[in-house]
Amino acid sequence: MSLSAFDFHTLMPDLILDALESVGLRVDSGLTELNSYENRVYQFMDEDRQRYVVKFYRPERWSHEQIQEEHDFTQALSDTEIPAVAPLRLNQRTLHDFQGFMFTVFPSVGGRQYEVDNLDQLEWVARFLGRIHQVGKHKPFVARPTIGLDEYLYQPRQTLAESALVPESVKKSLMPVLDDLIQGVEQYWHTNWAPSRLHGDCHPGNILWRDGPMFVDLDDARNGPVVQDIWMLLQGDRQEQLMQLDLFVESYSEFADFDQKELALIEPLRCMRMVYYLAWVVRRWQDPAFPKSFPWIADIDFWQQQPSLFTEQVKLLQAPPLQLTPMY
Repeated sequence: MSLSAFDFHTLMPDLILDALESVGLRVDSGLTELNSYENRVYQFMDEDRQRYVVKFYRPERWSHEQIQEEHDFTQALSDTEIPAVAPLRLNQRTLHDFQGFMFTVFPSVGGRQYEVDNLDQLEWVARFLGRIHQVGKHKPFVARPTIGLDEYLYQPRQTLAESALVPESVKKSLMPVLDDLIQGVEQYWHTNWAPSRLHGDCHPGNILWRDGPMFVDLDDARNGPVVQDIWMLLQGDRQEQLMQLDLFVESYSEFADFDQKELALIEPLRCMRMVYYLAWVVRRWQDPAFPKSFPWIADIDFWQQQPSLFTEQVKLLQAPPLQLTPMY
């Protein structure tokens, strides 16, 4: 695959229209680009005035088998009446190939933003996540990865150490603190959990509200501990998070068991996401969309702030993990 294709330079409107026509869809409205950094996503209306969304997957990120596992998992959720947006089956398939790009088509769904401070909505989300994880534990992904230190810490560390975007003057202070963070995660990370198929990126932005939650964008679905789909939904200070956690687990447990040992993984997972996110932006810098969306990554002031943020996160690693309130 050429670099230009990897960076979507060849994904021109004519190619998109031809790709859609190859699966029987004729665009009648033009293409509206939707917010997506990793892939390219467009909304359109066909000749029958039906609205759709087409996603073109970033070449060389996921294999055909890995994307198909995402589709199959999403369809399994939809089949059990869990509100997840499943891809449409066109020409007997959900995943299509056109001139070097893999793409899929979804129905267009709207909704309001999930309200992070709305406890009623949190309880709804908890019940559905319990159902999602019930489906997810039936069998793990085979082609998709399992959350672990190599993908989320070791490889990102190498990326940051080798990147010209990180000023050499900053690396002298950044890398030792990053190593301390990695050592801290190694100390507190454990794999005493049963791998489950997860949403993988279940932050509030991936939940729409339509008289209940609608889960979107399972592009980062993978195996892991179920708490990965929970911790990003906890907001505010420690006391607020403890209250939210009690409510969440009470509702979640109506449909799935929750292993409290996984609570000790919240801060390690937060560390892993911090480091992985930085390396992700650095790795994607040659994609023109990234300098436009993340201009601060090239600012020395940004990198000079990172050592203190990592140091603070090391302290959080060493603090007692969140615990559920005992029930008597």
